[in-house]
Amino acid sequence: MSNGEQNSTGKGSTRGDSPGGVQSVDRAITVLEILAREGHAGVSEVAAEIGVHKSTAFRLLAALEERDLVEQNTERGKYQLAFGILRLASAIPTRIDMARQAQPIMDALALQFDETINLAVVREHYAVNVQQARGSAAVASHNWVGQLTPLHATSSGKILLAYMPDDQRDAILAKAGLPELTENTITSRQALLDQLAEIREAGFATAFEELEIGLNAAAVPVLDHTGTVVGALSASGPVFRFDEARIKSTEADLKLAGSRISHRMGWLG
Repeated sequence: MSNGEQNSTGKGSTRGDSPGGVQSVDRAITVLEILAREGHAGVSEVAAEIGVHKSTAFRLLAALEERDLVEQNTERGKYQLAFGILRLASAIPTRIDMARQAQPIMDALALQFDETINLAVVREHYAVNVQQARGSAAVASHNWVGQLTPLHATSSGKILLAYMPDDQRDAILAKAGLPELTENTITSRQALLDQLAEIREAGFATAFEELEIGLNAAAVPVLDHTGTVVGALSASGPVFRFDEARIKSTEADLKLAGSRISHRMGWLG
């Protein structure tokens, strides 16, 4: 049976429902993501990245250009995103609710780790938890939502300090100081700055009984569409269960969850 006969039966009768139609949509979206990431790209570059012939890449770009989603810039053969993207984006609320975007990912992570998962942001000179998810082993654990915690003594706080501008960090540390909460709390400014440099390099922070005796935690950054760190995703649990080895084993999955939330916030990196 020919393709024409197959279509006449109603199977795959609309182009959008066919595998080819879906593939074309996927490729077009990938083209937009490439241009968003690179700033501009030529037909050959687009073709190479999505693995198609130059003629296919040209047709995709031409279709997007017709919808004002891409345009050619002054550099011959280069395409960039156009104002049509802004028209589409204007339909999205100006403030994406990070807590709402993060919740399903946090819920899944809480079930996977069977520990408490928190999302924190900076408020004045504190970290405040704005969303939480708990695994079955953590049902009776403390509810951290709305709680202000010192930035220097928590894994989330260290993430937020590590990625903020130097002048903002200096002002916060000058105002908040480095009070000793447990015998493990970092109270030396230089020791903290050294650790923050390591955190920026690793994209991962830990706190071993620094806020409370018997409580360990680890955190990763959450980025917005500009690549700015706007939150910290953490996992925490009791020392006897969430020890250093367990924390190390969760690092990759915690980073993946942070990346997924960042992607929902518009980060394409």
